[in-house]
Amino acid sequence: MARNGMVVTPHYLASQAGLQVLQEGGNAVEAAIAVAAALSVVYPHANGIGGDNFWLIFNAHTSELRALNASGRSGRNATQAYYLERGFERIPARGFAAANTVPGAVSGWDQALRYALEAMPSQARDRSWKRLLSAAIGYAADGFPVSANQALHGRAGFTEKDYGRTDERQFDAYKKIFCGVNGMPPACGSILVQADLAKTLEHLSERGLDAFYHGEIAARIVKGIAKYDGVLTLEDFHNHTANWVAPVHVPYRGFEAFNLPPNTQGMAALGCLNILNNFDLSQIAEGSAQYYHLMAEVTKEAFADRDRWLTDPDFLPIPVAELLSAAHGKAQAERILSRDHAAPSQSAVAGGDTVWIGVMDRWGNAVSLIQSICDGFGSGAIPEGTGVVLQNRGKYFTLNDDAPNKLMPNKRSFHTLIAGILMDNGRPALVYGTMGGEGQPQTQTAIVTRIVDYGFSPQAAIEAPRWLQGRFLDLTQPATHLNLEARIPEAVVAELRRLGHSVLMTANFSDVMGHAGAIFLDTVNGVMHGGADPRGDGAAVGF
Repeated sequence: MARNGMVVTPHYLASQAGLQVLQEGGNAVEAAIAVAAALSVVYPHANGIGGDNFWLIFNAHTSELRALNASGRSGRNATQAYYLERGFERIPARGFAAANTVPGAVSGWDQALRYALEAMPSQARDRSWKRLLSAAIGYAADGFPVSANQALHGRAGFTEKDYGRTDERQFDAYKKIFCGVNGMPPACGSILVQADLAKTLEHLSERGLDAFYHGEIAARIVKGIAKYDGVLTLEDFHNHTANWVAPVHVPYRGFEAFNLPPNTQGMAALGCLNILNNFDLSQIAEGSAQYYHLMAEVTKEAFADRDRWLTDPDFLPIPVAELLSAAHGKAQAERILSRDHAAPSQSAVAGGDTVWIGVMDRWGNAVSLIQSICDGFGSGAIPEGTGVVLQNRGKYFTLNDDAPNKLMPNKRSFHTLIAGILMDNGRPALVYGTMGGEGQPQTQTAIVTRIVDYGFSPQAAIEAPRWLQGRFLDLTQPATHLNLEARIPEAVVAELRRLGHSVLMTANFSDVMGHAGAIFLDTVNGVMHGGADPRGDGAAVGF
């Protein structure tokens, strides 16, 4: 709890980097940038400057909530023919062929700071890139202790099915940085230095972030991509822009819930709340079989809309207003009430290594930010001399001509990344989000219902047992399941099975359930209540 500022991230070193910016008089956006940069170094399996990010920013000075889409578009040479001619039946998950979208994260930092400098007051004496990237540069150059979560993901490694018939030498840079001389990933507590990444970040701090897309950094990245017959070109980097977009929203229990519009699955997270508006949760005990059953069925309805429509709205008009209308939510709720057993589910979205960042400052500004390279260590492709791990977000594109998210040049892919803010009378009451791919809308729903409907603190809401309706981040599963943490009582599990759910049990505090975070503002006394997930390595810190 704190009154002057709060930072929540999935890594304690990054949380401290953001807190220091707030203590020096910086605002929420400045602190969020310092956090995002630090996380790019100390949580390299989950995010980095080779990935994307999305922002919700509340400006207390103007009472305006803005959304920023900093996801990259596919390259001009990213065509179905490119993959089919090389023997791919689908877009691979690893290698330079997987890195078919321009990294957008750095452009998000750049646009966000430009906005903060123009429209958000700050008392920071140093608002330069050198200051905001200083923690990240230091951890990259001098090293940091490898976290338990990074060690876990490092051991997972890559398999041939991830990259098909591609030249395995393209992972040499990855192995050099993240496997070391003995070929083994670093153990928890060992020191990891990323010298090339430090040089790249230092260059950006001196030349400005536009240098990532114009100049020698972009040239080095593209040269490395070309070496292994990748699709991205200098022109793709030159043409990239992050875009301010209108957030989407629905009412919920007297609040207004905001999220990110397509090409993200924010519509699914809000769709869950829109359906729940038709249920009185005071009549359903939290943690009961009825609670988990309802949440799973709500998820299936919201995901059906998502899977039918979600892609780049520049390529397909998406009826978001209709899908989030009260009438549509009521019809979905009536379908749930009309059946006494679990509905079938076909949703299948794998992947989920991501970081969520929440910041509130002393002036009432707030940031809900999500940043990712998609799978653990992204594509595993690192252009030589840059230290930049390229994302594999473009794996979500399909080579199926009939699918809404079919691959086309200069297109943004279906994106799992979402960030939420719950507004109360025009001010942020709850800033929240999580990593976890398919689980993000579900965990967001868990946080909102547990805090708003059941009165949980943010920390209690995050720590409570979670569910994940889907394929457990693994498309090799033959069917979708309702995955539950083992702490859920046997009687509850038995009742869910009786209701027709295919239940799989996971470990307690399972990492694949995501790393959630939240900040709740008590409007009576101005106290910020932060919560961080024990499933990750993070911390909620304030002053």
